[in-house]
Amino acid sequence: MEKQVMGEFVRVLRISRTGTVALQLLQTMSIMIQNLKSEHAIYYIFSNEHINSLITYKFDFRNEELLAYYISFLRAISGKLDKNTISLLVKTHNDEVVSFPLYSEAIKFAFHEENMIRIAVRALTLNVYHVGDECVNRFVTSPPLSDYFSDLVTHFRKRCLNLDGWFSDAARNSGPSRTTPSIVGAMDEIEDNLYFFSDVISAGVPLLGNLITDNILQLLVFPMLLPSVKLGSVSGSQINMITSLYLLCCILRIVKFKDLASSISASLLCLTEAFTHYMEVKPNGFASGYIGSPENQQLSFVPCDGTTGLRDSTQSPPASPPLYSIEEHHSKGNTHGLSFREILLSYVVNGNEIQVLGSLSLLATLLQTKELDESVLDVLGLLPQRKQHKKLLLQALVGESSGEEKLFSRQSSLSNDDICNELDVYQQKLKAQYGFPCSGSGKGIIPSVQRYQVLDALAGLLSRRSLLSAGTLWHAGWLLRQLLPCGAHEFNSNHLKLLSASYEKSAGDLLAEIKGNWCDVLIRILIDEWKNCKKAIEASAPQYDLKRVLLSYSPTCSTGDDSSFASGERLCDNVKVFIVHRQLLICSMGGMLPEQPHLDAPTDPSTDSRAKKSGLDVTGPKPGIEINLVDAMPCRVAFERGKERHFFFLAVAKGTSGWILLAEELPLKPQFGVIRIVAPLAGSCPRIDDKHSKWLHLRVRPTMFSFSDHAKSKVLGKMRTKALVDGRWTLSFMDDESCKYAESIVLEELRLLRSEVEKRLKPLVHLERFEHSQDPLDLVSEAWPPNHSL
Repeated sequence: MEKQVMGEFVRVLRISRTGTVALQLLQTMSIMIQNLKSEHAIYYIFSNEHINSLITYKFDFRNEELLAYYISFLRAISGKLDKNTISLLVKTHNDEVVSFPLYSEAIKFAFHEENMIRIAVRALTLNVYHVGDECVNRFVTSPPLSDYFSDLVTHFRKRCLNLDGWFSDAARNSGPSRTTPSIVGAMDEIEDNLYFFSDVISAGVPLLGNLITDNILQLLVFPMLLPSVKLGSVSGSQINMITSLYLLCCILRIVKFKDLASSISASLLCLTEAFTHYMEVKPNGFASGYIGSPENQQLSFVPCDGTTGLRDSTQSPPASPPLYSIEEHHSKGNTHGLSFREILLSYVVNGNEIQVLGSLSLLATLLQTKELDESVLDVLGLLPQRKQHKKLLLQALVGESSGEEKLFSRQSSLSNDDICNELDVYQQKLKAQYGFPCSGSGKGIIPSVQRYQVLDALAGLLSRRSLLSAGTLWHAGWLLRQLLPCGAHEFNSNHLKLLSASYEKSAGDLLAEIKGNWCDVLIRILIDEWKNCKKAIEASAPQYDLKRVLLSYSPTCSTGDDSSFASGERLCDNVKVFIVHRQLLICSMGGMLPEQPHLDAPTDPSTDSRAKKSGLDVTGPKPGIEINLVDAMPCRVAFERGKERHFFFLAVAKGTSGWILLAEELPLKPQFGVIRIVAPLAGSCPRIDDKHSKWLHLRVRPTMFSFSDHAKSKVLGKMRTKALVDGRWTLSFMDDESCKYAESIVLEELRLLRSEVEKRLKPLVHLERFEHSQDPLDLVSEAWPPNHSL
């Protein structure tokens, strides 16, 4: 210390003529500072302005290695900062900080092309913010250093435009495979930026939170994200609608700040015209490539009133509100007079897959945003009834008469005073700080009307089956489950009719799968997916990855494909849709979801069945097992060119399973043989050749197909490299009669298999009700047996 080592370091650096000295010095200083444990040693190192002299020295940063060591040196210093040591690195005048080289020099590299340098600068700034020195906080949040935060949001905006560019390219090329890695990488970078914003806010410095919020709103949300939600081709809209919804979801989910979340929520109640002046000219190089172009959509929402600015729903809620009214509004794609919230509900009701998915994700994210006051959620129509009921119950328990009255009333929303106090704050902020006109107020909004609109939209979505994947309906089911009222009077007859009609349609689709190629696995898939659906709609958060919003291009399979692969996808989709309709019907009438679906017990095969006669055990047939060849027919088949083999052919059904067996007769044990080949009976489609009446054609589908793995691969945008294909067998029998008899065996066993599947499904789908019911609402009363168990 007495030899002034730090001063000597600075002197050596100034007289050096090569970059090697500077590089070695920075490396040495970084290692030394990182390993300092003594408080006195840290004070000595930071005193006498020697550290600031090293920080402000004009290094040649064209040397990338030197730059890396310099940033490491700055980060090592920031790791030793506290309220005592930070004062040694700043210059003050009249008790105000006027210079802080460590911070001001570091943020010059905040947007460097090298990712590790950007990460180090962010870590350094967070270390500064977490010190909590008020003078330093005022300095870094005052001009010109406060421009760093607007630069951060501007940089983030460019990343958003890059994401939209990749997404638009994928839309134009009708396939995610080539651009998926770029899209995933862009989404990861966007989320990293948002987590950094959240870390800055969590430092506990109010000025930082306000700066981040104002810049996100003024540079990103108002000029770009909200205008992009509008329908139709809008001048100045810079990104796709679905990209905008994804980004809004990410901001609400990651940046946990009440002012930001509440401002976005309040802006959703504004009319779209209020944001026209924020819309800017689209930069060159970014063209919108819409998935499901809005020009082809006729989405509209009949508003409750014709006011401008914020919605002012002053009408009383009807005793039995009509179905959510969606029809052409003024002209195709016209959004005049609609709020952003109403546009979202329009997408939910009759948007395409990607529009529905994005809108549901934003609504679910708002519902889960803990930073939002319950009164704001109530205005949006997204307040879970269990929360409202709990609050009113507590009021009733402490003796508040208003709470007891509302608890048992049909209109048990929060009071207008509660709504006004919270919502008016952010309405006035939108008007005073951002210039948005507000003609309405919280006093004029009736939450029950808002809630009816959301319930109508979700019920309408679940009633339209076409072009929507089961996963999307499950997502809607989760949201509806959260909003289901405590009393059945709010989920009215219109809603129940829609759900019951949807249930009847989905039950019909499920029954049609009995004649499909995968009927032998239908029961197993039904049981597995019942558990998955119950877990999904009862979860505290949707079992849903936000990235799927941008990666789900065409989740539904082609209805014209007759392959086993395509029919397997359709089976899984139909099962999932039936289950979500069934479970939501139970929930809508106050029932508890059982752990298992109510299925009939398996039937033991009769003694004269082929399964019994052949001697199959409980585990089913496997190659190498000995069986009785009674009813088996000799045949020939060639699995390789020029290599014909002799087998005994047999088709057997046992319970909900069935197989086609090819066995070789045992030479020393007549009428008995060993199974050599096993194929599924379902989907075999037996057909006698038109020209050769001794030939029987069979289609052999894969034994099992992992439907869930395939669905996950589609969500991640991966293309299957090895598709499963159906096999084709041609069996040659001794004569025409033998061939016809073999065909009849297959058809008879298929009939037994399908009858068993139908019998087991009968208690669940109420087959007799579909034969005699005239009104689909009649099915609601039989949605589950007594005691609320299936």
